[in-house]
Amino acid sequence: MHYALNLRTFFYSHYFYLGLRFAAGLVGVTLFTLQFADMAVAMTVCIGALCTALMDMPSPLRHKFNEMSASVLLCGAVTLLISLCAPYHWLLMTMLVVISFGACMMVVYGRKSMPLQLATLFIMTMSMEHSMTARESFIHTGLFTLGAVAYLAYAMGISWTLRHRIKQQVLAEALFELAAYIDIKADFYDTRYNLTEQFNKLIRHQSLLADRQQASRDLILRSHNNAKDAIVVQVHVCMLDLYELILSTHTDYAQLRVHLADSPVLKTLHDLAYKAARDIESVAYDVTRKKASYPEISYGPELDAIEAELAAIQQRINEGKPQQEALAVLRAQRNKIRAIIKMIGELHQASQKVYDTTPFWADADMGPFLSQQKYEFRMILSHLRWNSPIFRFSLRVAMAISVGLLVGAWLPYAAHSYWIVLTIVIILKPSFSMTKQRRRDRIVGTVIGCVITALILKFLNYPAFILGALVLSTVAMPTFVYLRYRYAAVAVSVMILLQMYLIAPGNQNLIMERLVDTIVGAVVATAFSFVLANWEYQSLPRLVRGVLEVNLRYMRASFDLLQGKGKDDFAYRIERKRLMDALAGLSSALVRMLDEPSSKQRAVEDINQFIVQNYLLMAHVAALRAILRRHVKELPTGPLNAMLSESHQQVVEVLTLALAPHQAGAREAAVQAGEHALMSASTLSAQEAAAAAAALVPWSGWPLVQRRIRLLQADAVKIIVHSEAILRDVT
Repeated sequence: MHYALNLRTFFYSHYFYLGLRFAAGLVGVTLFTLQFADMAVAMTVCIGALCTALMDMPSPLRHKFNEMSASVLLCGAVTLLISLCAPYHWLLMTMLVVISFGACMMVVYGRKSMPLQLATLFIMTMSMEHSMTARESFIHTGLFTLGAVAYLAYAMGISWTLRHRIKQQVLAEALFELAAYIDIKADFYDTRYNLTEQFNKLIRHQSLLADRQQASRDLILRSHNNAKDAIVVQVHVCMLDLYELILSTHTDYAQLRVHLADSPVLKTLHDLAYKAARDIESVAYDVTRKKASYPEISYGPELDAIEAELAAIQQRINEGKPQQEALAVLRAQRNKIRAIIKMIGELHQASQKVYDTTPFWADADMGPFLSQQKYEFRMILSHLRWNSPIFRFSLRVAMAISVGLLVGAWLPYAAHSYWIVLTIVIILKPSFSMTKQRRRDRIVGTVIGCVITALILKFLNYPAFILGALVLSTVAMPTFVYLRYRYAAVAVSVMILLQMYLIAPGNQNLIMERLVDTIVGAVVATAFSFVLANWEYQSLPRLVRGVLEVNLRYMRASFDLLQGKGKDDFAYRIERKRLMDALAGLSSALVRMLDEPSSKQRAVEDINQFIVQNYLLMAHVAALRAILRRHVKELPTGPLNAMLSESHQQVVEVLTLALAPHQAGAREAAVQAGEHALMSASTLSAQEAAAAAAALVPWSGWPLVQRRIRLLQADAVKIIVHSEAILRDVT
């Protein structure tokens, strides 16, 4: 369950704060206007505030001001244009289609532009029903803009006042998702769970975690001007280091289950991971409550149980039983878990007071870690081509709205065409899977909202209760719009229907008409989701190549760091972040493709394995970093760097070949080398490796490093196999 749906954390989340801010702003602007004007004027001002409120999301203050100002200007211009065209039916229909197309082209700017697109289309549909003179159109637009500017000023004031609080809430969300990530890893130790399915679940959640971590970076790393901000930065940096340690715990779970199937230590490892997740949640919870966090969980009993099991395995080895592999794997996991527990302790400490220095971000350019967005008109022009998915999406929406308007004109009752159009706008999204999910949530939410409204009007038709339901639904709509859209659809249906009842209480068919309009809009949107559709498999070659390019840079930065060539890990952190983002993008595309018709699905298993192999490369690098940090004084620098250099050369060569499919002969040689490395890694026991290395390096950790490097080489080669299969299936 999402952390914000838990009552313990819901009222501290930024989702609830958004709902309160949204409702207070709308209600406040409306009530203030009613002191000086009638209900019609107040509703116009309220709609202006509503359109601007759709852009009110957690964001750096400068970005928020620019985004909300763009909404004020654009929505004001659309309101004036549609109002002027309304008396001329043919011109109005033309402008509706043109504006719909233009608004959808704004998707080229990414996810941040989606609320602006919705606000533009929303005010377009709300303005189309009113026929006005030119003078009335300018007055109407002025009132609309007044409401929009009022909410802009209100939102910026609240955001400035609560700027540190919003940082805490977004950081806490990333910590909660990290705890959920550990919960998934804990189940790897539970033999009741299938390893493949569990790994797929882990990769999917990694995409969500990467998104939450990026949101945290964008707010926290842009500015840190005081002690409170410094504490948030400390916790954020510690969270990222902890994530890398958690990544390093990946091991051969199948072998672990085989060797320790009859031992209670698997449950002990599971319990340790579960406790670690709860410990991180306690930090997140304290961050949301603006408190310093202190450890309250003891790991002693579980760590003692692991030590006892290690002693028992060593005893069996002394008796001549072949359990060296189990000993090596369990000992490695024990060391990694200890490092994680220590880092969680540092996470608690980071929330308590400001460090003397924070080397990671002091005097460093945070630009590479932050989302960079340029709103240039030439980006739209560059997508005015037939093979652009955004261009095709814009045409699709424009055609769907045209059909929706025609259907609304043919319905036997006084249909509200704007509601049909609004339903189409809300449901029809750039990808088929998003459209499918939004359609389901919209229909179910509308039906439930209609039923709730009917019950209120029949049994609880009292002014105070209706007002209370209006306020509650106004809070719930923005609260759940990014959390559970179905709940938001319920809230918006109740809110709109109750408002229309108060304005026109004599309409007995209001609820049924609204339900029919929604179903008509959903049918039209569904039909057009297949028109000029952009199927996910079409973007796979670009996404796969992007992952390979980023991974190549990541591996170069990783080996430089492992060999001590860089003075710090700043470049490594940048490339790690980029690789996580690239894998998250590919993973999201895979999830969306699985919601598409089976005839449009390509290379599902190979894409999944490709993501897994790239994930494993990160895990191997993280594990190597953990080992080398732990044994920094014992490191045989010369032999280690020689082996790392050889491995670096092979891994870079393999990834380079994966980016050049035409070099078949070279690829076959690389694959053969990788298969040899895989065979060596899988057959190399701890005892054999120690014996082989003893003559070269008198260090007990050498076999573990040797095995991990060979696995890294072998897993890099597997990437070629799966990337080839993906390209073959797609083309």
